[in-house]
Amino acid sequence: MGLSMAINLHRKGQRVCAYDVRPEALDKARGHGIATCDSAADVAAQSDLTIVVVVNAKQIDQVLFSDEDRVARGARGKTVMLCSTIAPEDTEAIAAKLAALGVHLLDAPISGGPARAEAGTMSIMLAGDDTTIARHQLVLDALSDKIFRLGTRIGDGARYKLVNNLAAGINLVGAAEVIALGLKLGLDKDKLLALMCASSGQSMMLEDRMTRALRNDYAPRAHAHILTKDVALGCAMARATGQSMTMSTNALEVLKATLASGYEDLDDAVVLKILLD
Repeated sequence: MGLSMAINLHRKGQRVCAYDVRPEALDKARGHGIATCDSAADVAAQSDLTIVVVVNAKQIDQVLFSDEDRVARGARGKTVMLCSTIAPEDTEAIAAKLAALGVHLLDAPISGGPARAEAGTMSIMLAGDDTTIARHQLVLDALSDKIFRLGTRIGDGARYKLVNNLAAGINLVGAAEVIALGLKLGLDKDKLLALMCASSGQSMMLEDRMTRALRNDYAPRAHAHILTKDVALGCAMARATGQSMTMSTNALEVLKATLASGYEDLDDAVVLKILLD
C-alpha cells in the first residue's frame, strides 16, 4: 500500500520521496515518476512528514531507530505517521521514543488495499494532537476521503483498527465456511454467491474475497499472513481486557492453519481451500 499511496500523492502534485529496502519497489516508484532516496534517513531529512508503511512493530523500530536513530533524528521537529497495524502498546512505546527525540507522531493505521490507496479512497484511522493533524491536513486529505478522527490518545488508531480487523477475520472465515458447505451440498457456486450478496448473509469479505476464491484467484491483494498477524494482535488486546473472543479465536485458528499449509503469501481468500480440504 505504501507504493500506491506514493503514486496517489505524486499524481496529486505532492512532493514525494520514497525509500524501500527492495530494489524492485524503488524501480516501480521511479517508473511512476516518483523520486527515490538512498535510505529511510534521507526521506526523513528531506520531508516534513515521514510516512512509515511496513508490516509490524519490529520493522517500524528498525526503520526509525536503527543506525543510531538516524531516521528519528532526521525527523526532529517534524512528524512521523505510522500506518501499520500494530499493538497499541507498541504504538505508545514508539511515540514515547520519538517524543524524546523531538518528533511528533500520527497514529494512523490504514485499510482498503492497494487499489483504494492509489485512488485516494482508503480509510485512515487517525489519532494525534490537533495541531499536528492540522499541519499535515493537505497530505491527509490527498491520501484519503475516509479519515476517521479518533481523538488525541496515541494508540487509539491501533485499537480501532484491531477491532475492525477482528471483524474482518470473523467475516472472512465465516464466509468461507458457509461457501464451503454450499459447495459440499452440490449448490451452484455462482447462484449461491449471487444470492448471498443480495441477502442477509452479505458482507464485504464475502463479496470481495469469495468472488476471487471461487475463481481460484489467490493473487495477493491482501496477504494471508497480514490478516493472521492482525487477528492475533486483536485477540491479545482482547485478552488483556478479560473479554471472551470465541469467534475471533476460532477465526485465528483457521488463519493459522492457512499459514501452516504454506499459503502465507497468497491472498487471504485462500482460507476457502483450507475449509474445502
